[in-house]
Amino acid sequence: MNKIAFLILVSLLVSCGASKPKVQPRKTAHATQKTTVKQKVETPVEKVVIKTPEKENAPPKIEVLEATQKVRVTTEMVLAYIAQFKVVAKENMVRDGIPASITLAQGILESGAGTGDLSVQANNHFGIKCHKEWTGPSIKHDDDTAQECFRKYEHAEESYRDHSYFLTSRAWYKPLFSLPKNNYKAWARGLKKAGYATDVKYPEKLIGIIERYELQQYDAEVLGIDFPVKPLDKKEEIADNESQYVVIKGDTLYSLSKKFNITIDELKKKNNIIDNNLSLGQSIIIK
Repeated sequence: MNKIAFLILVSLLVSCGASKPKVQPRKTAHATQKTTVKQKVETPVEKVVIKTPEKENAPPKIEVLEATQKVRVTTEMVLAYIAQFKVVAKENMVRDGIPASITLAQGILESGAGTGDLSVQANNHFGIKCHKEWTGPSIKHDDDTAQECFRKYEHAEESYRDHSYFLTSRAWYKPLFSLPKNNYKAWARGLKKAGYATDVKYPEKLIGIIERYELQQYDAEVLGIDFPVKPLDKKEEIADNESQYVVIKGDTLYSLSKKFNITIDELKKKNNIIDNNLSLGQSIIIK
């Protein structure tokens, strides 16, 4: 009996061991991941090159000259013009009695220091029209009326000589030659009074140019008198009456507004100024 019981017990133990699931050790799989890199297709793009502007020297100061036309010139251009024509202007003064300062100032103003159309195309530096007696070459140019006839010269020096002849050969300019040769202001006003120019500001423009560039020194050289070199007296900047100011180099509407305690708009209104340009020698109402 005991033997039978023992066999049954062994049988049960064997059956339990067979039914127990076998535990397999878990393998850790290291999966190798393939990384797919998509290549970016780049569309060609035009490179924009931004050029940095090169530093330039400070631009030269500009002056506005207006007679037969308005032109802009630098101080250096005016000085070069004076150097070129001062000799012929003095020669004309010796021969004909016209102050060299007046001749040079007229040449600078009328020709735009040699840059105006008439001076470039016709060597006409004084805006002298053909008139009846002229038989030489000519050029058409708009002035008081369209396409007026102006004299044309082969050389600029001929224009200077003709300018002297023009003044000495006409009776209405005769009173000029009784004026002192060193009184450029009287000559400037006398030219306007005799009808040389229609611009009411013509005398002030000439005087402004003469004083700015000290052209009266050439009158002194011809007359054999000393030319005093001195700073410009502030009182001399004011024209015949205290409400007028003659524009000199470097003047702007802004600087004049500060100098005379007046607004820019008031200056423009009093003087019928449309833009912000001032002409060298221009007479400005300041009060």
